[in-house]
Amino acid sequence: MIEAFQYINKAFESKVRLGIMAVLMVNEEADFNFLKEQLSLTDGNLASHTRALEELGYIICNKSFVGRKPRTVFQATPQGREAFKSHIEALEKFLKSK
Repeated sequence: MIEAFQYINKAFESKVRLGIMAVLMVNEEADFNFLKEQLSLTDGNLASHTRALEELGYIICNKSFVGRKPRTVFQATPQGREAFKSHIEALEKFLKSK
């Protein structure tokens, strides 16, 4: 049972980061407002958690303008996808070991 914990990724202990990655695993990309609405987050909360995932190399952030409005789009990186899959597999393994 203890060995299952070694593969649990601390980056995804936060339900916000878990939610961000879950959305990005099933969508090729998601913009800031979509994530904010789907996860019921404030601008600051979403910004701090996406920044943390970006620093880990799990997501990338692309900023552009649509007309005069800024648009921030996030995508999961291959490294982030693999880390998230491993995390979910570790959780499943732990739950099955009970």
